[in-house]
Amino acid sequence: MNSKLLESMGLKNYIANAKYNFKYENSKDKIKDYMNSFLIEINLKPSIIYTARQIHSNKVAVAEKGEDFIYGKIIFDVDGLLTDKSKTALLIKFADCTPVVLFDAVNKVQVSLHSGWRGTSTKISQVAINKLVKDYGSKRENIFAFIGPTIDSELYEVGSEVYDAFSSFKSRDDFFSRKNEEKFNLNLKAANLSLLLEYGIPMENIEVSKDFTFSNNSFHSARRDGINYGLNAIITMIV
Repeated sequence: MNSKLLESMGLKNYIANAKYNFKYENSKDKIKDYMNSFLIEINLKPSIIYTARQIHSNKVAVAEKGEDFIYGKIIFDVDGLLTDKSKTALLIKFADCTPVVLFDAVNKVQVSLHSGWRGTSTKISQVAINKLVKDYGSKRENIFAFIGPTIDSELYEVGSEVYDAFSSFKSRDDFFSRKNEEKFNLNLKAANLSLLLEYGIPMENIEVSKDFTFSNNSFHSARRDGINYGLNAIITMIV
């Protein structure tokens, strides 16, 4: 399971679903076994893997240094990882939040993002695009994007405080549906798509996954599974 668009542009990418569980609190040392099995399954041989301790922020960090982890390296308190190094794999975890991957196919720079409602409302995708343009000379027409599986909008009920957090979005009412005075349904895929389009990524450069987490038992889902939910993952690598 992957983005065919990113694959065609030269970025290896694969999604690990409920067959694996990348939530350390649940899996502990078994995560190493999950990782080894997953890499064998997808025939990926990175020289190093970077992951993040995700905090629902809009912080994006270059994948370098970091702390030793049970597999590879971990960077604390960020929700985006960036690298221009080949054979360096980035692994972002998600349950109902949205994984977003950006790839500059000319300069060969990739960014992998964890974009739940907090990351989306604080425009983590645009933070990442700014870094690509400013620090790597990327041109928006050369950036390709994948919006991955996330919670079904009709099953994602949020309060008015979430609606209010998106007040800076001109297109807010395109991806919120009001249920009553205090409750809304939020379409995270549409919200993330609006961010990319608003920031100049061409529609033809964007692939949106047709998969959803809550309604599909082959994925972990926090809303569906409760306190002991597991984590899916997306791994990406420049060859």
